[in-house]
Amino acid sequence: MDTLEILGKHLAVDKDGNLVNRSDWNEEIARAIAAQEGIGELTDRHWAVIRAMQKAFDRDGDAPSIRRLTNESGVDVKTLYQLFPKGPAKKAAKIAGLPKPKGCI
Repeated sequence: MDTLEILGKHLAVDKDGNLVNRSDWNEEIARAIAAQEGIGELTDRHWAVIRAMQKAFDRDGDAPSIRRLTNESGVDVKTLYQLFPKGPAKKAAKIAGLPKPKGCI
């Protein structure tokens, strides 16, 4: 299993680089992952998407695809791509401490 060093901690990650143990996640880890993904400061809009993604995962057992994410978060697709460029659902899941959504390549 691969590991990722974030904030002096070695955290287990899957083949896609997403955290294996959700219990390793916190907002500080999220900020560090976002920085590694080329996303600057996480705004309230970022956090709304991250929290919506976690809520959907907790309810359904899977990270939502981009279409479901727009419904869950109330953030339109264009804005999702601005917040999380080059794969919003995939990047938002990684930052949220969740596995990559099944529909993402």
